[in-house]
Amino acid sequence: MTERKKDLLILSGLLAVLLILFSKILFTSQIIRAPDIINEFYWGIKGFGSRPFLSLFKVDFSSAGWNPLLNSGHTNEGGMVSEQFLIIRNLIFWIFPAPASVAWYIVAQLFFGAAGTYCLCRLIGAGRPASFLAGLVFAVAPENASLINAGHVMKIATITFAPWAFYFLEKGFITRRLIFFLTTAVVLAFQFFHTHWQIAYYTCLAVGVYGIARSLAIVMGEPEGKKEFRRLFGLNLALLAFFLTTVAISLVPLANWSKDTNRGVNSGANVSTASGSSEAKGGLAREEAMSWSMPPEEAAAFIIPGMFGFSRQEAGENPDNIDAYYWGRMHFTQTVSYMGLLPWLLLPLPLIFRRDRYTWLALSAVVVGIFFSMGKYTLFYNLLFDYFPGINRFRVPKMMMFIPVLGLGVLSALGLDLLLDPVVRATRAFKRYILGVVLLPVLLLALVGTEIATGQFWVNQFIDMLAQPTRYQPQSEQLVLERWNNLVAETAIAAGLAALFAAAFALYHRGKLAAKLVPLVLTALFLLDVGRVNSKFLFLVDEPHKAAGVKPPEIAFLANQPKEYRTLPLGGDPMPYADSGIPVMFTSNAVQQRRWQELLDNFNLLSSMPDMLNVRYLVLGRDQYRQDQASLAGKYRPVFTTPDGGAVILENQNVLPKAWLVPVALKATSAQESLVALQNPAFDPRLMAVVESDPPIPLAAPNARIATTPGQVRVVRYEGERIDLDASVAMNSLLVMGEKYYRGWRATVDGKLTEIYPVNHVLRGVYLTPGTHKVEFVFDPLPFKIGKYLTLASFAVFAVFLGREAWQRKRQLAVEN
Repeated sequence: MTERKKDLLILSGLLAVLLILFSKILFTSQIIRAPDIINEFYWGIKGFGSRPFLSLFKVDFSSAGWNPLLNSGHTNEGGMVSEQFLIIRNLIFWIFPAPASVAWYIVAQLFFGAAGTYCLCRLIGAGRPASFLAGLVFAVAPENASLINAGHVMKIATITFAPWAFYFLEKGFITRRLIFFLTTAVVLAFQFFHTHWQIAYYTCLAVGVYGIARSLAIVMGEPEGKKEFRRLFGLNLALLAFFLTTVAISLVPLANWSKDTNRGVNSGANVSTASGSSEAKGGLAREEAMSWSMPPEEAAAFIIPGMFGFSRQEAGENPDNIDAYYWGRMHFTQTVSYMGLLPWLLLPLPLIFRRDRYTWLALSAVVVGIFFSMGKYTLFYNLLFDYFPGINRFRVPKMMMFIPVLGLGVLSALGLDLLLDPVVRATRAFKRYILGVVLLPVLLLALVGTEIATGQFWVNQFIDMLAQPTRYQPQSEQLVLERWNNLVAETAIAAGLAALFAAAFALYHRGKLAAKLVPLVLTALFLLDVGRVNSKFLFLVDEPHKAAGVKPPEIAFLANQPKEYRTLPLGGDPMPYADSGIPVMFTSNAVQQRRWQELLDNFNLLSSMPDMLNVRYLVLGRDQYRQDQASLAGKYRPVFTTPDGGAVILENQNVLPKAWLVPVALKATSAQESLVALQNPAFDPRLMAVVESDPPIPLAAPNARIATTPGQVRVVRYEGERIDLDASVAMNSLLVMGEKYYRGWRATVDGKLTEIYPVNHVLRGVYLTPGTHKVEFVFDPLPFKIGKYLTLASFAVFAVFLGREAWQRKRQLAVEN
């Protein structure tokens, strides 16, 4: 059997293990109980199974995309178009029936990451059993696997590209060949295409640090290193440049789009630098950005996974195998900071017996990644937040923990090889190491005894933390007891597992356990360990009835209404409405356009805001309607009640058409002044509009008596990226559309390009003179077109290099034969 076939056999075994471990969520008709899946992700992929096969391979880059169904009009300016490259993802959603297709995609991606970790470890000299263990660590370590609980599907997918990026980069350093540096760039680009940009950014940071450290080690540590400086510099520069051009189809439009978001440079957040200057940096405010920092004391959860409880499912049912929910200092968490006990037991071996560059690089990934994850609790992260570009755009430092998991997997592989090395086994240092392994369960048992004997003392010492209520659980004596008992029980379980590992190590050291059985025994114990924890995060519920083909009556009613009007579900999930082709006013997004977020923060149902946004229908639950009926009665009237009386649909009697003409413009000097005007009961958007600059044509004065209507507007064409209007104008007017203002739109009046102005803070408008006009709006942002052509050019260049590589290999084989 060839070496390649042996590796493929091991990888097949790795896949089989993952299929068994995650069989609960794979072979089912249920869906993973995670709000991000049930409320968002699932609705975007559930129709893949009914698509024609060839459509899965269709790529269309003709439009940047403006979705009129979501959030009163939604776009990433083309930054999401690159998802069309994810053909393997599309095939999985097409092959496997929904809703289990989501789980199949997650497990497929975890295998992809595990395979990358295996190949990386093999590349740096680890044996097959050791590399197999490393792959398992990456895929099933609860720190990564518990992301399933949170429903972070694309985060999991994005993480799994990191091992491959390091694999190809290291292969590039070993061979000094350009093709591997270019392949690293392509891997990083495809990671970015999986749309979790925070993970992609963190991977790029880690790869950059690795590249610099590896290059310096070569230049300073190898005999011919100084002669290699220019070549290494050129190869690293080629990687950077090729990554930027390959990812441009996403990066260029997203960079432009993000400027005006609530995390962009114009957001107003984080406006003061550390030195106290008033220069705007943009990004998130410090407290928000650091709210998901891992508290230092939770490092104890690396050994005792349930020390601070386990994450609770958000909404709906909750697992019955959790004795205490998370009560640590983070705002909340949906995951657990545990990577298994075995990797930590193996970690000392390479530090003692193999202090080479791979040991130090992997150890740096573990240590630096953990410090980074601690966020606000470390000076290190605070300095990065203040001075390093991009860090302040993200709010969860703990997301960096996938890098320590990868580093720990590599160290585990190196450690297992050393454990099996007879030369290492014969040393005195190895005996001391075994003594340390055996000492761990003793220390944990002593800790259990201390917790039992002096429990009341420690409860009193930490009563503030133990009694702290969460958004799920009120403060009570029972809560304190529940948490303390769980802490004691988890410490006892950790002691028991440590004892099993210690027994295996001791038996091997004494020659009573054959070396060839050691990897099997240790891997089995590792799977027992992490499987117990992961089982608390694999929770299923029935598929939503809406997704099973039965439309709720309120959605069936609204689906038959005109599509130029919007619906606002109050207290319900808007995605099923949008999935049924019903435009909704609001959908929850962590990153919103700044203007839109400001309007949402000041939104008032009784003001003119819903009228100008074409919000015609409100959907309320029965109890909410009874509570708000009196206040809404003057403006909204009930038009539909579901047969069970559970939901009521109200119609806005003051709703405005899609476009209208306004004879008066009021100039506001600030965003706040504009928002105050919109909330004023005297403000009538039919007669006046709030603008931000002086009109280019004279309009009627605010107090003028207007005897006739300014004219009529008719919508001729209403599509996502194009809107055509016919306007019959009687006097100088401002044509206002109930659509968001966004700089990616361009407008023509009678074929001539005209400027689009922000109106009423979030809407768009153009000024018109008397007469009959044809007005056209087209969404065609320039950054998307630039990025598209750069990416396509990069793919063409890469194809040439791959062709050259294949030709050289074929030629080499011909010479050898």
